[in-house]
Amino acid sequence: MVALSRDRVYVLDGAMGTEIQLRNLSPDCFQYQETLCEGFNDILNLSSPDIIREIHSDYLKSGADIIETNTFNANYVSAVDYGLPRSVIDEINFQGAKIAKSAAEKHGGIVAGVLGPTSKTLSMSPDVSDPAHREIEYQEMLESYREAARNLIAGGADLIMIETVFDTLNAKAAIEAVRSLDHPNFPIMISGTIVDKSGRTLSGQTIDAFWHSVKHANPVSIGINCALGASEMEPYVKRLSHISNCLISAHPNAGLPNELGEYDQSPCEMSEIIRSWAEQSIVNIVGGCCGTTPDHIKKMSET
Repeated sequence: MVALSRDRVYVLDGAMGTEIQLRNLSPDCFQYQETLCEGFNDILNLSSPDIIREIHSDYLKSGADIIETNTFNANYVSAVDYGLPRSVIDEINFQGAKIAKSAAEKHGGIVAGVLGPTSKTLSMSPDVSDPAHREIEYQEMLESYREAARNLIAGGADLIMIETVFDTLNAKAAIEAVRSLDHPNFPIMISGTIVDKSGRTLSGQTIDAFWHSVKHANPVSIGINCALGASEMEPYVKRLSHISNCLISAHPNAGLPNELGEYDQSPCEMSEIIRSWAEQSIVNIVGGCCGTTPDHIKKMSET
């Protein structure tokens, strides 16, 4: 476990998926035993661990203080589509944390064990004709998160990051999962997603409602990531800094996607926006999400 200080700004790493895509990996890299898991980046922790270790190292050498494990979809709920047994999902989380920890110990850094939002939602029905219908029960979601968190901690994660939260009830299951383990005070970072300029999460919460829904967890930080570029994210980061009593994090995308769905905001452009956040003292942890690379993190760290 680690304690983060209010007296400095920490730099989080950038996108894992972007770096994996830039390497143009062959399908063989996603082969694990008899199962081809092409598109399931988390399986690389087992099938191609050196690639993930290299990405972690690249971010650390670029100035990142905190690196995120490659476990965004490594839970029983999301990984079921690949037909993998639960024991393999447990191993993905354990090895994901272990790989990140080995890079952090070599270059210096903090490991955030990532719990992603899963592919299901507890708050909304996928069937417009049946508002009461749910694809998953709370206890199933809780169990999925509990085993993921357990293995991340066993693998060496210094804290748990519940990120890209689009449904706060999912996040509540993740919070309860972590708090139900043998480490009741294990540090938690929570980062939600504001889906557009309406200022709400996908399940309809305002940024104020999001904070008040999760503050009982006493997180080390609350923040926003994904969906928006830094400029679009700024008013919500500022609002969080005014209403919350913990550290504030933000890891925006490299701008908004262009007509091809690509992110093309340069490291300099992104860093200049984030510079103003630091000057306003509204952030404690900054990093990058979709489209960001070690070059973005390096410029951000220098800034």
